[in-house]
This record gives sequence, C-alpha cells and structure tokens, in this order.
Amino acid sequence: MKVALTVGDFLRRGAAVYGGRPAVFDEPGTPGSLGTVSYRELESRARGMAIALDELGVAHGERVAIVSPNAARFMISFFGVSGYGRILVPVNYRLNADEIRYIVDHSGASVLLVDPESADALHDVPAKHKIVLDGVADAELFAEAAPGSEPAAWPGDEDATASINYTSGTTARPKGVQLTHRNCWLNAATFGWHTAVSDRDVYLHTLPMFHCNGWGMPYAVTAMGVPQVVQRKVDGAEILRRIDGYGVTLMCGAPAVVAAILSAAELRREAGQPIPGAGRLRIVVAGAPPPSKTIERIETELGWEFIQIYGLTETAPLLTINRAPAEWDGIPAAERAKLQSRAGVPAVGVQLRTGADGEVLARSNVVFEGYWQQGDESAAALAGGWFHTGDKGHVEAGDYLVISDRKKDVIISGGENISSVEVEDCLYQHPAVAEVAVIGVPDQKWGETVKALVVLRDGADVTDGDLIAFCRERLAHFKCPSSVEVRDGLPRTATGKLQKFRLRAPYWEGYQRRVN
Repeated sequence: MKVALTVGDFLRRGAAVYGGRPAVFDEPGTPGSLGTVSYRELESRARGMAIALDELGVAHGERVAIVSPNAARFMISFFGVSGYGRILVPVNYRLNADEIRYIVDHSGASVLLVDPESADALHDVPAKHKIVLDGVADAELFAEAAPGSEPAAWPGDEDATASINYTSGTTARPKGVQLTHRNCWLNAATFGWHTAVSDRDVYLHTLPMFHCNGWGMPYAVTAMGVPQVVQRKVDGAEILRRIDGYGVTLMCGAPAVVAAILSAAELRREAGQPIPGAGRLRIVVAGAPPPSKTIERIETELGWEFIQIYGLTETAPLLTINRAPAEWDGIPAAERAKLQSRAGVPAVGVQLRTGADGEVLARSNVVFEGYWQQGDESAAALAGGWFHTGDKGHVEAGDYLVISDRKKDVIISGGENISSVEVEDCLYQHPAVAEVAVIGVPDQKWGETVKALVVLRDGADVTDGDLIAFCRERLAHFKCPSSVEVRDGLPRTATGKLQKFRLRAPYWEGYQRRVN
C-alpha cells in the first residue's frame, strides 16, 4: 500500500490525538491576535480557510502569498493552503515593495495576505485577492469551519508543490524554490527525529516562519501536539521571559538570535536573575556556523543544549545535523564546542560528497523539485543527479562535514541570504560609482555583514554614508552595506572577472574558514 505523504497529515494527527491541548499562543497585543488556539480549533480554522478559498474561486494548484512576521494565521496557512492542495508562497516581510511585487508577480499568486504593519507599504502591490490580516478583513478566511463542512476534495499528491520559497542567490532576482509535499514531509519527520521532538516539548517560534517554512519544524511539532509560542520579533530579553513563562524546551534560530539571547542573559545575571531553560532547553542553530566560543557559552552560561544543522532552502532544509553524541560526554566544554562547530553528519536519507572543486553535493528526498519557471537554473543546480549547494567543504573522520567557503557570492547575515550581485547592481546606479565589489566580512553579532568596495568615477565626491543611504532607499535594509571602502581599483582576471576571494582574504585572516 502506498498512501501519499502530504503536509495535512501533521495537523490531522495533532488535532485527533491532542485536540483539547493548546496548539498556538498567538502574539498578544497585535491586531486580530487569536490568543490561545487549541489543536482542535487550529484544524477547524485551517479547514475553514480551505473552504473560504474555494468560495473565492481559488483552484487547487493556485498560489497564495503571505507577507507576515510569525503569527497564528501563518501557522493556519501552512495547513489551510498547502494541506488542501494549493501552494503557499511565504514572503520575507523585511523586503521592500518592489521586491515583494516581483515575487507575487513571478509566482503568479492570486491571493496576497498582508500583515497590517506592511499594508501601507504594499498598497500598490497588485493581486486578484488582497487581504489584510487584521482580524476584520480576514475574518471569514480564518473562521472555524461549520460543523461537518468540508472543502473541495483534493486527491492528495505527494509530488505536488506544497510551497514556493523565494531565496536570494547569485542573481539580482530571487529564485522560487519548489518544495513538494514529499520534500516537506520527510524533512519534518527526520528533523523531528534527530531533535527528539515529543509531546512533552514546548516550542518557541523565534525562527521566521517564512524561512523555508520555519525549516519545517512547524510541521514536526504539530504532529506531536506540541504547544507553540509565537514570537513576532526577535528580542533577547523577551525570548528569555517567554522561555520562563511558557516552560519552553525547544527553539530554532540564526546566530544573531543567539547573540541577542547571550546579551540579555548577561543583563539578567548582573541583576541577580536566573537564566531560564537550564537543563531542559534545546536550541537548533543554522544560517551560518557559529564560532566555537559562542557554542561553549550556550552550554556553559545558559545551560542549554546546542544543536547545529546545515542545509539550504532547496533541501527543505535539513542535510546535516551536529548533536553531541554520548561519546562526547565528559569532554571539556571548549574542546566539545570545537567539535560541535562543524556542520555535522548526514541526516537520515541524505548522501553527501564533494566535487573536484570542493563543492558540497547532496542527494536526498528532501532536495527540491526545481526553481519555479526557471528551467535552466534548475538543470544547473541538479546537474548529474546531485544538488550543487554552492558551498565548499570537506569531510572529516566520522563523516562530519565542515563548510569552509562559499562557491557562490552569497552573504549570510543574521540568517538572511543576500545576493552580492543585487547590492552591486544597486550601487552601480549611483552616478559616482565606477566599479564595485560587494563581499561578506566577519561580524560578531550578525555572523557576516555586507561590505562594499568601491572605485569612484573621476572627480566624484561622495561619502560612505551617502552610498549606504542610497542603498537603503532602494533595497531592504538588511541587504545594505554596513560599511563602504573606497579603492583605487579592483583585482580582476585576464577575462575581467572580479577576484572576490582575493578581496575577502584580508578580512578573514585568522579564521579557519571563510564563512562565519
């Protein structure tokens, strides 16, 4: 017997087994906050959403885009959209209006769901059905289904696209990663297995839900009836308060989230307050490999268990996991932290190898279907039956992958992918700029930060602040350079190609790897 694996499976089980248990504690004090939502209510609202989309004439396979920070409505959409045969398009709410317009247009989304904080900025972004998530305009969309009512039947196809997740790459425009139900289902199952998710956990949503569907963790914890605490914005002190107040045992985040937590924890210690979560909390970190000293501080200063994963949006995302095995018990904290700073061993069902140039290649059921409407890019990424990650690395004893550099010119700052080409394209529009190279340089808080190396036109007079402000008017702020350095020239090959590895090298001296 073969039964299609679809993301709806997770909520059906959660509601059936844990119906009366709190499923989501929504962010308080926001427009339309749903408060505490039980698993039975979560399932009913997801089913009601599917019925409402039927009534709007949104067919199976159509795209529904959502621009929102973490929210109960986002959780409902994972299941109310994808679980009933439509395709969810989670959009980074930190992007500007032009960038979001491109994603909505490129994906062909017929429905656009917009958080109230973004409504004014996205006023001119068109969509057939545009709905503000304020508890009023979207009331019918997120209402509970009438008893016994069911949406239009969808046969369930595990090879159908569940979501299109846009990610920045080496091009100026993001690519739409098509994740199938099978991709999402198997990623969630293996992720939950490797991180030991159980019905005794309490999960804190600090990781943005738009980031590769929250790395798939919303699916995994929902299946196990885990109470989920929504956190709309990252604030270290508030994270610690919620860990204490809700008894949180599990969370995910980028290194920048860890930095915020460690800073807030220092203030609590100075005030004589205890650090919550000690001895019970597991934190899963990805987006960039944190320094070993940061890992050591998580385990010694916070008393939390550190788990690192590595993957990409194209891999749903789990490829490797580094969770300290029993054999490391008793190893001094600093030494163990160095072992934990590696990307990890292959997750169940993942095969890894490195190409002739050191690029990390992967094969797995979690590897995406292809890029939406970009056949050539899809073929290149999946050439030879392996997914080409664009990262360089090597494997150490015990099958541990170490990421050493990026083949692609992608910068990861605070867990966000930034296309260096996109930032360069923006700077080239400034009349004072003759040449520019954008690189990632180490940053203690964000892991990496954007630096622009600029050659000015003859006679041009412009300040660093002018160029940064120019970018901030045209790009999402997290993509903009934090520093600008004027150069007389930039190193190029005989064919005129920029040698970014030479430009990056001085800033990474003393680092064992060229990613941070």
